[in-house]
Amino acid sequence: MNVRRLIPVAAVTGAVLLGLTACSSPDGSAHKNGGKLDVVASFYPMQFLAERIGGEHVEVTSLTKPGVEPHDLELTYRQIGGLSDADLILYLKGIQPAVDEAVKLSEAPHTLDATTLTTLEDHGTEVGGHDHGGDEHGHDEHAHEHEGDGAGADPHIWLDPVRYAEVAEGVGKSLEKTDPDHAADYRENTDALVAELGALDTAYRTGLKNTETRTFITTHSAFGYLAERYGLTQEGIAGIDPEAEPSPARISKLHSIAEKEKVTTVFFETLASDKTARTVARDTGLRTDVLDPLEGITEASEGDDYIEVMKSNLAALRTALGAK
Repeated sequence: MNVRRLIPVAAVTGAVLLGLTACSSPDGSAHKNGGKLDVVASFYPMQFLAERIGGEHVEVTSLTKPGVEPHDLELTYRQIGGLSDADLILYLKGIQPAVDEAVKLSEAPHTLDATTLTTLEDHGTEVGGHDHGGDEHGHDEHAHEHEGDGAGADPHIWLDPVRYAEVAEGVGKSLEKTDPDHAADYRENTDALVAELGALDTAYRTGLKNTETRTFITTHSAFGYLAERYGLTQEGIAGIDPEAEPSPARISKLHSIAEKEKVTTVFFETLASDKTARTVARDTGLRTDVLDPLEGITEASEGDDYIEVMKSNLAALRTALGAK
């Protein structure tokens, strides 16, 4: 992940001004897509919410094309300029620096940062525990929580169905406020999605209740919230950055952890290189499998949408952890 790769401020500002001139409708009216709300989503987890909750009343455009690693996204001038013309911009601060910068400078009237809709925590290479300590939701009582501001915190909130449901509620309310004429439909769609996410949470809670081990190794530490929620321990080969190179000391530690905790599998993901994961697996005699962080849906994804891929992730975890 190249978190420092930002489009220069002058370029963003110029593109925004161009967008105001070239993209706005002559009469300044909104809803240019045949009466539909023009919603811009930063990447797939935000796109999924906008499409499911907005339904037939929205036209959703994602800034991140399928197959593109979202952390490294570089925006085009057209994308930047179009932000000022959107009816609603839905993004998640801390995942895509280029998007954060462009949204800040766009001065778009309606933006929603998903990190303001739930709590964020600091996660490193190891999260969770070998029991179900913490509060009734499986949270680590010692974790550092942040309300709204995602600076320095783990942004992968969508991988926890409970937190994702909180975000869904907020997106629904934002759509109701932006387009009150269809508020009832947005509320109905939100309730349906939250119910699905509740069922997904139940499936994870039940499916991971009794396992031979509680520890899993993954390419990078994207699954901290999921680990906390279900009383697991995530051991990341790298940290939050999916492309960071692990140190020799970290590799050595993973060897010891794998033996001590009876780890069976090293997980890699669909949008990042699996080279390091396969090397660790070979050196430790472990299997490899996919645990998808759901930053994008491609033909390689084990499912067509968020719900399906999360169910595939659960099946992979149950196998790796020896669920009974």
